[in-house]
Amino acid sequence: MTDRFAARLGDKQVRDDIRLVAAFAAIYCRGNHHGRERAPLVSEASALGVYGRKAPVMCEECAEHIRYAEKRRAYCPKDPKPFCAHCDTHCYKPDESEWQRQMMRYAGPRSVFHGYAIPGIKHALEARKWRKAMAARSSNTEGR
Repeated sequence: MTDRFAARLGDKQVRDDIRLVAAFAAIYCRGNHHGRERAPLVSEASALGVYGRKAPVMCEECAEHIRYAEKRRAYCPKDPKPFCAHCDTHCYKPDESEWQRQMMRYAGPRSVFHGYAIPGIKHALEARKWRKAMAARSSNTEGR
């Protein structure tokens, strides 16, 4: 673990983002990996206390994806960070990006029933704001 990684995890927004993605991955894992053995997530972020006393429970495959996502989020060059789906910098490998997309599509709607209604509403509002900004930007460039 690097000092830079540990320093970035000191940022509340980074910690919250990592916790949310891991919680969504746990929802996805519970719904799609029935027969697999699941255990609390062990990662560099969990060693730094990002998840508190109760780390999310998931299979080893999902845990590997979350370990990758923790690093990508910690080292994100954007500030403020946009949603990865709206970002012009693609820092995820294509297969990891596809897994994230699939996981979010599954876990997002179900997250409301697992105590994540407020982050879901914030996400929807932010996405709407982003779409409006992109529409305004494209109409400004077409008028030139």
